Amino acid sequence: MAEPARAPLLALDDALARLAAGAAAARIADVETVSTFDALGRVLAADVVSAIDVPPADNTSMDGYALRAADAASPDAVLPVAQRIAAGQVGQPLAAGTAARIFTGAPIPAGADAIVMQELAEVVDGGIRVREAPRPGQWIRRRGEDVRAGSVVLAAGTRLAPQALGLAATVGAATLAVVRRPRVALFSTGDELIMPGAVAPQDLPPGAIYNSNRFTLRGLLQAAGCEVSDLGIVPDRLDATRTALREAAAGHDLILTSGGVSVGEEDHIRPALHAEGRVELWQVAIKPGKPLAFGAVRRAGGPGEALFVGLPGNPVSSFVTFVLAVRAVLRALQGADPALPPALPMTAGFDWPRPDRRREFLRVRVGADGALELFPNQSSGVMTSAVWADGLVDNPPSQAIRAGDRVRYLPMATLIGG
Repeated sequence: MAEPARAPLLALDDALARLAAGAAAARIADVETVSTFDALGRVLAADVVSAIDVPPADNTSMDGYALRAADAASPDAVLPVAQRIAAGQVGQPLAAGTAARIFTGAPIPAGADAIVMQELAEVVDGGIRVREAPRPGQWIRRRGEDVRAGSVVLAAGTRLAPQALGLAATVGAATLAVVRRPRVALFSTGDELIMPGAVAPQDLPPGAIYNSNRFTLRGLLQAAGCEVSDLGIVPDRLDATRTALREAAAGHDLILTSGGVSVGEEDHIRPALHAEGRVELWQVAIKPGKPLAFGAVRRAGGPGEALFVGLPGNPVSSFVTFVLAVRAVLRALQGADPALPPALPMTAGFDWPRPDRRREFLRVRVGADGALELFPNQSSGVMTSAVWADGLVDNPPSQAIRAGDRVRYLPMATLIGG
């Protein structure tokens, strides 16, 4: 009897849409208030609205002299310096025909309408000689030109980068409402796995390998701001896998595994997931990383369920599927935009004459000439390529690449850390 035809592999965009929708439905509702000092990498739970104009008053962007532009319109005009205004001080109204010595950030005195930078002013007896007639408004930063009172400066769902913290502080936000960190349970499957340190390299048994994915995935989760529970290595048995899923579901938003998601007799994740929860998708049309599982695990004796993502065991496949798929889940769980970051158009400095029928993610880095270099071995087991690379080329299915072609480049910096 003929075997039933396998379902076609799911396109990555469709898979990411399903992942994002599933995670959005399980969005974390808990909100914490944290010091702005401690909010790096957190996701805002509420808009940050400015109560003030920034800057709060017209001020100078240069060290120099505040004056009326009309008073310095004639060549080599000389104006007496009537006052000195430092940042943090408020000067007196400027009398006609005079100038005020002023320093960057200081408020513009009433009556002044231009700044002459100090390099264009010559100090002479009794004042300054203006070497170049100023324009009205020159070197003046206007009140509210950066931020208007009442405006949203940071929207809910923003993942807070250092510059965002600075903007929050600019409008006086000492604390921020953020989404609770995602709680993620992590475990690996595979009887061949051994932890570094348990056995010396020269004593590694035949067929055994060190568990590198545990370190990579834990680091990626930590970089994404998660609270990680490391549940270790689970034996290649169905009963052990089911038990691990049940235990991991308690108290966690997401269960993340590596290995056991293929279709071999020793791959137990899929039957265990069917028994303990549900499966939403299985296998995606990408290379590396075709075996990608998504679903949920019921919480025994408790409400709801924990989301589940199963990654392939090959180290590069595991890494790539994390930065594409798990990143989307974690962002959607916190109410952030789950979409992939925009790809940059770059020039390929290599040939790729035999593309795969699946969408490929090639490990590359920017060369000295600005063109992308390709790591010579694109195997899913060569973790050296992920360390060497500074980005991925997102190559459409069946598309060959020739040196000089424009390709879609995803910098690692935009993929790691959320």
